[in-house]
Amino acid sequence: MAWAQIKIGQTAGFSGPVAAGVKETTDGARLYLEEVNARGGVNGQKIELIMMDDKFDPALSAGNARQLIEQRGVLALFLSRGTPQTEAMLPLLVQHKLALVAPSTGAMLLRQPVNPHVFNVRASYQREAEQAVQHLLGRGIRRVALVQVDDSFGDDAAAGVLRGLEKARFKPAPHLKYARANPALTPLMKQVAQAEAQALIMIGTAEAVAEGSHALRATGSTAQLVTLSNNATAGFVRLMGTHARGVIVSQAFPSERSINLALVREAQALAKAHKQELTPGMLEGFTAAKVLVEGLRKAAHDKDLSRTGLLRALDSLHKLDLGGLELGYRANDHTGLDYADMSIIGPDGKFWR
Repeated sequence: MAWAQIKIGQTAGFSGPVAAGVKETTDGARLYLEEVNARGGVNGQKIELIMMDDKFDPALSAGNARQLIEQRGVLALFLSRGTPQTEAMLPLLVQHKLALVAPSTGAMLLRQPVNPHVFNVRASYQREAEQAVQHLLGRGIRRVALVQVDDSFGDDAAAGVLRGLEKARFKPAPHLKYARANPALTPLMKQVAQAEAQALIMIGTAEAVAEGSHALRATGSTAQLVTLSNNATAGFVRLMGTHARGVIVSQAFPSERSINLALVREAQALAKAHKQELTPGMLEGFTAAKVLVEGLRKAAHDKDLSRTGLLRALDSLHKLDLGGLELGYRANDHTGLDYADMSIIGPDGKFWR
């Protein structure tokens, strides 16, 4: 089946605890998609991004995905947000034989074993988390607390933290979990303070990490706070307020100010033209959109701009230069990029590398 126009579906938490981050990644994607459309689209057809709000609720994610696929006739799904939310969509990908491109989650379950319908762009959370541990240990920190959301995202990222600590023959001090729907973080932060943790790696949404940070500082603890790239957004900095400065945030993409990379220069130029300031979240969305469009162009070149045609086209992108970053897919490898780096929030609210 061929599509008369190119419809791409996105379900993500445009409201709720991840709304700020979702807006940033989507704004970045739209920067690129609108530029492609202004230049004639793909094979003369414009790309329409159909966005639905799932409020960060996995049940709504699955319902929205079904509606996008069965009623709106999308060619692919794109830029979902959250591990449980994305996991809820997976059966629909198999049922309808279509791709999910660039889920905004570093979950290992989307990478191993290889899911033939999921095409990752960002690195895994476990890689980020393990690197964060190495960074802390390299600074002489030994008492590292781990506080995670009690869901598949939290468990996945925590596995990287635990592996990093185990390699150095350390254990978390302590390792605590909180409910996604009702965090109740104050008692947990008191435990972290009582354990005299030198650093806290906190895995959760921007809202939860900000709440946890405020509760931690209220105990008098000066532990170094570390979180993952799902919080590498301007929205997270705003939520942190006066506690933002000095927070370490892992990054799954290069700095939004790395003008030595053609990818970043291109994104910066388009953001400036739209009177926007490029953020890490926007760069993720921008990069994701580039991958999507290359898949669409390859499918169009192969005269098979269909759901299955796009799956085949993406699998054939063995060596894609995104502008200083290289990504490749094969039938047995949909990992995407393997980029991970550490940043710290500076006094200006920017992510310093």
